[in-house]
Amino acid sequence: MTLRLAVLGLGRGAVLTVPALAAHDGIDLVAGCDPNPAAVAGLGKRGFASAEALLDWGELDALYIASPHEFHAEHAIAAARAGKHVLVEKPMAVTLAEAQAMVAAAEAAGTVLMVGPSHGYDPPVELASRLIAGGEVGAVRLIEARNFTDFLYRPRRPAECDSALGGGVVLSQATHQVDIVRRLAASPVVAVRGWTGGWDARASEGAFTAQLHFASGAAATLTYSGYARYDSDALAGWAGELGGLKDPQAHARARAALAGADEQAAKAARTFAAGWPAPAPPQRHERFGSVLALCERADLELTPQGVVVHGDQGPRAVPVPLPPVQRANVADAFVRAVQSGQPPLLDGRWGLDSLAVCHALLLSAREGRDINPADLIQGLP
Repeated sequence: MTLRLAVLGLGRGAVLTVPALAAHDGIDLVAGCDPNPAAVAGLGKRGFASAEALLDWGELDALYIASPHEFHAEHAIAAARAGKHVLVEKPMAVTLAEAQAMVAAAEAAGTVLMVGPSHGYDPPVELASRLIAGGEVGAVRLIEARNFTDFLYRPRRPAECDSALGGGVVLSQATHQVDIVRRLAASPVVAVRGWTGGWDARASEGAFTAQLHFASGAAATLTYSGYARYDSDALAGWAGELGGLKDPQAHARARAALAGADEQAAKAARTFAAGWPAPAPPQRHERFGSVLALCERADLELTPQGVVVHGDQGPRAVPVPLPPVQRANVADAFVRAVQSGQPPLLDGRWGLDSLAVCHALLLSAREGRDINPADLIQGLP
């Protein structure tokens, strides 16, 4: 069965993920939807200006939702009610009530709801999780994840700098780290202690740090800043988040370009309004800063090439073959879930739990206490 797939929202997220979906043998990319006609034209498929018009047309089996965060719930629920499978960008929604309603709609319709892509899907993360599950390195005890990027100084819509609408670095970026450490720990998060900071003209949280405690007894520390000064990609030989090599001046250029730019025009230039991205084979795996998992019998360092196992006999590199196109494994997972009827690993309930961790981080930062994410989900309709 070939999955007829439409794309709802033709911005930056779609630019990064659609090539993998379009290249998959099990997917037929049939349509795109965006209020910007230039973005629809850039995709080069049948076009629609609204989700309602796309779903009324109906000649699709699945929808990849890459619309702005504040519309994810509305679009995913409408798709489920129309009997369509959904791959929805992270974060799956802005509020926990919205995310729970998305899960309920998909379960009532019997459709797949998969969240991503996030860096929880990165092949080195998958390899590290297999090494841990196989017992070779022993149980996870402590995970450290940190990343310092130019996130706030990429072109943004106003809503992307408004945490009430899902903006800021916690819902947009902590989701990546939460998914990574949850995959590695393979245990529920039972307590979060968080801190957030914001200290320049971008009116949002621009940095955070958090400690997560798992039911297994393991812990993880997460640290992130999006202020475009220190660049943690220096720690990986200037391998960037998307797998390509990076200029050490990238952060300085981002700040300088934004200072004198028409921000909305600059944002449009990163969407399908600028056409399809030039295809290039991956040079390295996608990654999200540095991740180190300390286990009972070895430590696992995630790298742009795979995983380095630091054991009693010294370090041993375990490479992961590069995919033909970045995010090919995300396309595989979605098609497999639809065809098999089995939920994907990062399904709607996984996305709800990761979103609850992010909200626990925000609440802990405001109230100065530990928060159990499960307590935030209890009582939701």
